[in-house]
Amino acid sequence: MTVTERTAVRDEEQARPWSGLTARLRSLAGPAAVIVAVQLVLFPMPLGIWVQGITVGLLGALVAIGMALVYRSNKILNFAQGDLGMAPATLSLILVQTFAWTWLLGLVVGLVAAVVLGAVVELAVIRRFIRSPRLILTVATIGLAQVLVVVTALLPGWLADLTGRETDDVVATAERLSFPWRVEFTLDPLVFRSDHILAWVVAPALLAGVAYLLRRTSLGMAIRASSERPERAAMLGVPVRRLTTYVWVVAAVLSFAGLFLRAGVVGLPIGSAFSLNVLLLAFAALTLGRLTDLPSVAVSAVALGVLEQGILWNDTVDLGLFTLDARRGVLVAPLLGVVILAGLLIRRVGRSRAEGEEATAWQGSREVRGVPAELRGVLEVRLVRVVVALVAGVVVVGLPLVLGTSDSLKASAVIVYATVAVSVVVLTGWAGQVSLGQIGFVGIGGAVGAFVTGSWGADLLLAILLAGVVGAVVALVVGLPALRLRGLYLGVVTLAFAMAVSGWLVNPQYFGWIPQGRIERPPLFGRLSLESPTALYYLCLGVFAAAAFLVTGIRRSRTGRVLIAVRDNERNAQAFGISVTRAKLTAFALSGFIAAMAGATLVHHQQVFSAQLVAPEQNLLVFTAAVVGGLGSLVGAVLGAVFLQGGGWFLPTELQLLVTGAGVLVVLLVLPGGLGGLVFRWRDLWLRSVARRSGIVSASLLADTGGDVAVPGSPSELGGTGVAPAPPDAGDGPLDVPSLNGGSS
Repeated sequence: MTVTERTAVRDEEQARPWSGLTARLRSLAGPAAVIVAVQLVLFPMPLGIWVQGITVGLLGALVAIGMALVYRSNKILNFAQGDLGMAPATLSLILVQTFAWTWLLGLVVGLVAAVVLGAVVELAVIRRFIRSPRLILTVATIGLAQVLVVVTALLPGWLADLTGRETDDVVATAERLSFPWRVEFTLDPLVFRSDHILAWVVAPALLAGVAYLLRRTSLGMAIRASSERPERAAMLGVPVRRLTTYVWVVAAVLSFAGLFLRAGVVGLPIGSAFSLNVLLLAFAALTLGRLTDLPSVAVSAVALGVLEQGILWNDTVDLGLFTLDARRGVLVAPLLGVVILAGLLIRRVGRSRAEGEEATAWQGSREVRGVPAELRGVLEVRLVRVVVALVAGVVVVGLPLVLGTSDSLKASAVIVYATVAVSVVVLTGWAGQVSLGQIGFVGIGGAVGAFVTGSWGADLLLAILLAGVVGAVVALVVGLPALRLRGLYLGVVTLAFAMAVSGWLVNPQYFGWIPQGRIERPPLFGRLSLESPTALYYLCLGVFAAAAFLVTGIRRSRTGRVLIAVRDNERNAQAFGISVTRAKLTAFALSGFIAAMAGATLVHHQQVFSAQLVAPEQNLLVFTAAVVGGLGSLVGAVLGAVFLQGGGWFLPTELQLLVTGAGVLVVLLVLPGGLGGLVFRWRDLWLRSVARRSGIVSASLLADTGGDVAVPGSPSELGGTGVAPAPPDAGDGPLDVPSLNGGSS
């Protein structure tokens, strides 16, 4: 960006009228006022808790602002944001508590570790996915978060090996990491120390520093330009790639600062559950701040911190007609879900070309074609298809006959998760509606199914079908926001729904009909016992087969073609008389039906309805499995479930690294189309050889490259959208930029 252009941008910002300032104040005060009003009415608390909430909110704002910066730069939700700070903060905690390093030295080492970690993550992981659809890159951050959780857990062992200590002696506890200068004062009912004062000084200073960097420096304006128009910024000589690295470094430092200071205020529990809680608060703040409005994100994070402390302080919530038990913070996740949903629904939805392209970037599936009609009659093709079907059928049907009791139960559970992955394929792969909350439908289906068999004494098959119907109805309600929201925003809504389900809707603490204790498996049709692992395996297989038969038939019908058309181009579909509303709601209903059936099956498989079955992190696991397997086909759903769930259960310990977050990253990097895409790529290569030998010309095979090979100027080459991302070498100055027609500008 030239000096003249920078000066013009600065002058324009400084010349904004007072009306713009008034609008800004309204946008800042609006979300905070709503949250504070809810706080005053539902969660009264003393002054000390208010101050504690503001403190925790300021520290949460650092994490949320880091996530917002990553979103502006890469247009993704960074699920690894909390873990980017957790690993270096844990390192500092261990060095100070176990090795008696000074507080300041521990801070410096952790800060350096955060800088290095942010740069390594961007250079080694994020940059490798720069041409991938945003959906794939977001799932890559889920895998990255899992890797960082493992690294954090292994830190004590590594440090023990380096120093010759026992591993049990090198443990980071949840105790506070106190600031060495001791100052104390009391605000009823809490004692505030120098750690709080440090947080009140450092957190606002860092937030103000980020604002100054983005608004008043050449580097900040370059970062803003590269985030909004990367291809134009590259043509003006802005080093886009290098600036993206800077953004990730800043995000890691902000996350580390927030968690390191939190260790002095309320302690720092170690584990993925704590990281997820930090992430959920950041999601809510991002939603209220419209993802990119950094001041609104910061103010919302502070307000949410106050709300969180109010929930934790109150044992009950008086709603007039009834009272809710709020002990142990069980209402935190549901209320955050409500905040996210409300924030998105009142958001003004734009229909600009840029927003349309951004939504398209979240379509990560590649359509899987069937065998071309001109090759189906070839004898070789017919024989191979029959043999493959027979072999697959024999393996699947005969598997429980060669497995032990424990392994047979695990195999049937993998089939259930494959059924859930099928629901993701229908909704996200075929209809293009990003869903991160399928476990919410699973939880509802499980609760309804267990209630029907336990309280009504109905047949298990009827219970599974009724659970599916209830799941479809709930999915229709959840799908209503899909009429206004697309891509990332819809994904956040479905995740918020799943949070509300797991924390409140299927919690027996609030609803007496939710089953507790052991769940009996009634005989199927009143005759067929399901007590043996083999019978249970065939039940799960039958439910999966029914779901696969249902969605395969729908995919081949007009309804299936309508879903694909709406996914590819809503406006064109409407021009041909297609009801986009009906298509989206149909996809949600079908997906909810399948997921709820799987939930009813899973609950009777486990014979217990536990919170772990519907834990929020399970949503990310299921979605990751579907993407890793391939969102374009049912084969991908099966392969994804086998890869993540089956691999974790059946592979030996030394090989389980292949199916962790690191394995997810490798698969997405090597196979953007997923494991299913690899299978169909091999199939198409073989079909081409058959066509050549038989002298048959297949237009579909000629038009298909057989995989996810990037064709210059194609959507895959442009990162899944119609707008080119940063050029391959845009890290060192002005370079040629790929244009939409495959040439260079």
